[in-house]
Amino acid sequence: MKLKRIVLACATTLSLVAPALAQESVFVPLFTYRTGPFAGSGTSIADGMHDYLSMLNERDGGIGGVKLAIEECETGYDTKKGLECYEAVKPKGPVMVNPWSTGITLPLIPKAAVDKIPILSMAYGLSASAMGETFPWVFNPPDTYWDGMSMIIKYIAAQEGGLEKLKGKKIGYLYLDAGYGKEPLPFLDQLSKTYGFEQKLYPVPAQEMQNQSAQWLNVRRDRPDYMIMYGWGAMQPTAVKEAAKTNYPMEKFISIWWPTEDDAKGAGKEAVGFKTLNWHAATGDFPVIADIRKHVVDKGKSLAAKDKIGTVLYNRGVYNSMLIAEGIRNAQKITGKKVVNGEDVRRGLESLNVDAARLKELGMEGFTGPIKLTCADHNGHRPTFVQRFDGEKYVKITDWIEPMTDKVMPLLEADAKAYAEKNAPWPKRTEVCDVKS
Repeated sequence: MKLKRIVLACATTLSLVAPALAQESVFVPLFTYRTGPFAGSGTSIADGMHDYLSMLNERDGGIGGVKLAIEECETGYDTKKGLECYEAVKPKGPVMVNPWSTGITLPLIPKAAVDKIPILSMAYGLSASAMGETFPWVFNPPDTYWDGMSMIIKYIAAQEGGLEKLKGKKIGYLYLDAGYGKEPLPFLDQLSKTYGFEQKLYPVPAQEMQNQSAQWLNVRRDRPDYMIMYGWGAMQPTAVKEAAKTNYPMEKFISIWWPTEDDAKGAGKEAVGFKTLNWHAATGDFPVIADIRKHVVDKGKSLAAKDKIGTVLYNRGVYNSMLIAEGIRNAQKITGKKVVNGEDVRRGLESLNVDAARLKELGMEGFTGPIKLTCADHNGHRPTFVQRFDGEKYVKITDWIEPMTDKVMPLLEADAKAYAEKNAPWPKRTEVCDVKS
C-alpha cells in the first residue's frame, strides 16, 4: 500500500507539473516525507499542502491567472536528502522552498540570500530567523518555538493561579534530542530562574523514539507537576502511551503544536486529557476544506485518506500553503507581474497582511487568526490556544494565549546577532527596512 501511494504521488506530481511548465507558471516545490520514521506526521502535512495548491489550480486557474507548477521532492525527513532536493529544484526557479525539517532548514539559511530563494519554515527552524533585518530571506510564521514554550508556561501558570504560583513547582521537559528539541532549552532555563520552578530534562535520542521506558522511569521517580513535550514522528505516540503506562496524569501533559489525533489514539481512553497548542482548527467544517473536497478530492486528484482531511496536520499543511499562495498573490500585486520570482515573493511575504476580511474571502473565517509580517518581523508571534484530546479528536479549551514577547524578543535579538557574528561576513539586507514591529 505504501509503495502504491509513492507511485501515485509521482504520477500526481508529474500530471500537475508537465502542463504548467509548458506555459507561463509559478514553480512551487514542496519538500515532503511520505516515507521513513516520520512519515506518520509528514504524509498528512504533504497532503494538506498539495491539496490546497491543487485546489487553486482547479478552481481558479492558479493565482492571478497563472498556474502553479507543483512538484514534491521526497526527503524522508533526512537532511542529506533535503539538501539534494534543494539542489534539484534550484535551477527551476522556485519562488520559495518549504524544508519541513529544522535539520534541513538550518544549512539552507546561508544559501537563501545567495540563491535569492526565500525559505518558509512555518513554526519551526531557527527561531532567530524571525528577525527580518538579519534574515531577510527566511520566514517562520506564526510562532517560534520560544513563543510556544512561553505560551505553555503561561497556560500552566493559569492552572496554578498565576505565574507567581510556579515557584517551587517541578516541570518536566521531554524532547527530541536534536536541534528542534534543544532550541527551547536556554529559554526554559531562563523562565525557571525567573519564576522559581525546577526544570527536569528528559532527552529522547532519535534512535530511541519508540523506546522511552528509561525516560518515563525517571518521570515516575521525579514526579513533575507538569510535563511538556517537544516531539515528532514516532516519539509522540510512544510518549503518550508511556505516560499512560506510568499513570502520569494526562491532564498535566501538554505538547507543542505537532501531535496528531493518531498520536493520542494509540493510548486508548487513557489518552483523554492530553493537550497541545494550536493556532488553527482541527476539523473540516470550513468552506476552504469544502472547496478542496469538491475540486480535488472528489476528482481523484488527492492522495489523502478521506478520514484525514480536516485533521490537525492536514489542516497545518493547508495553512502552510495558504501562506505560500498569499505570498505569491501579494508579490503579483506589488510588482504588477503575473509570473513572479523568488525575489518578488520575498517582498510579498515581507508585507503579508492576512486580516479577518481576507480570511473570510479564503473560506477560513474561524479557521485561524490573522497574520501580519513586516520586513523587521518575519514571524508575527501570534497567540495560540490549548486543545484537549477527548478520545477521538482535539477540542479547543482556552481562549487565545499571547506569547511572552517581552521575554522572547531579547533572546531572538541576541541570537540573531550571535548567528551573524559566528557566520561573518553575514550578508546585510540589500534594501532598507524602515518598519519596526
